[in-house]
Amino acid sequence: MLKGIPEIISPDLLKSLAQMGHGDELVIADGNFPCHSIGKNSAVIRADGHGVEEILAAVLQLIPLDTYTEKPVALMEVVKGDTCAVPKIWNSYKNILNKYEPNNCEIEYMERFAFYERAKNAFLIIATSEKAICANVLLKKGVVK
Repeated sequence: MLKGIPEIISPDLLKSLAQMGHGDELVIADGNFPCHSIGKNSAVIRADGHGVEEILAAVLQLIPLDTYTEKPVALMEVVKGDTCAVPKIWNSYKNILNKYEPNNCEIEYMERFAFYERAKNAFLIIATSEKAICANVLLKKGVVK
């Protein structure tokens, strides 16, 4: 056990976060995201029983977001024509981002398949049990100063 590490961060997740470099990306995926098929070239860490919000808050305590890109955060848009409303969980994400990265939390909204393509190059995918629809978050790691 280590001091100062959020309890929700498993040893495998801590190791993967430590291995990430500046500009590497990670996805915190909802329960419907095809983690293992999209993440064939990525580390996939399971965080079963946890939601995206709590993982997002824990991860942002350990890594900074990239200040060399205009939008270091990406969310998967609701599919056009879908009856699903804009996910309410996004407001929670904005609050968490503002808490940990208030000066660097601009969000890019990506079409579903464009998000999947980008996620294929992620260094890490964290598979959660999040039930909210379109609750996937992509983060670009910045420089630790």
